[in-house]
Amino acid sequence: MEKLTITVNELPLSFVDTGGTGTPILFVHGNSGSSHDFHRQLGSDLARDYRLIAMDLPGHGDSGWAKLSQYGIPFYAETMVTLARSLDAEAGVFVGWSLGGHAVLEAVPELPAAKGFVIFGTPPLRCPPNIEEAFLPNPDFGAGMQAELDEGQASNYAASFLGLDYDRSLAESFARQILRTDPAARAGLASSAARPFVDEVLLLSSMTQPLAIFHGEQEKLVDIAYLRSLKAPTLWRNAVQVIEDAGHAIQVEQPARFNDLLRAFLADIGA
Repeated sequence: MEKLTITVNELPLSFVDTGGTGTPILFVHGNSGSSHDFHRQLGSDLARDYRLIAMDLPGHGDSGWAKLSQYGIPFYAETMVTLARSLDAEAGVFVGWSLGGHAVLEAVPELPAAKGFVIFGTPPLRCPPNIEEAFLPNPDFGAGMQAELDEGQASNYAASFLGLDYDRSLAESFARQILRTDPAARAGLASSAARPFVDEVLLLSSMTQPLAIFHGEQEKLVDIAYLRSLKAPTLWRNAVQVIEDAGHAIQVEQPARFNDLLRAFLADIGA
């Protein structure tokens, strides 16, 4: 699938756009990932009915590298919104995985025309971030905020994305993406925690647009008890949607179930 490039904030931003006249669905990947993390959606029958867009965040995939001081959730959200406006996709649905989910939540106030939002692997955070409350204790979590990673650290971090009996080829694919990511992107994410950003917990309590939260049953990073404790009046089906036999990366571990659940959400909100 051919990648396209657009200049956003003076950086080349790489993305995939399946085209078509259906409602735009913009996918935003996680920390040290890329648009490839949604290849099982881009190549699915979802592309027949919807216009699917998947971006490489700055410092990730084939997009340009930014300055250390730029990296952080607000920068990623701004970049995503600018891309959506450039592609006439503001009235679409925004799907964010992990770090991408935080970027999507950050952008909600800037996307009043959006039909809905989906996050997964993303525990909405307070400001300042309540990391210990939202995430499970995992020795590999810190790698996502560490600049330089060797192959072993990248492999362990990649394994934390997947469920218990995971596909080794998926872990290897994630590890390759981790190692090609700009190290400053992870370092910048860590330092950006001290800067102002949207209080995502408060945001959920006041949202007016539909929100779906998906969760892998074998998640190794995000605490489902925390997710279930949040107040979200527009939460789809009034519950976190759990997908069995999957961890953090449900879109690649259980793509058929993920795609079916996403399609059901899109149908319910009239997308």
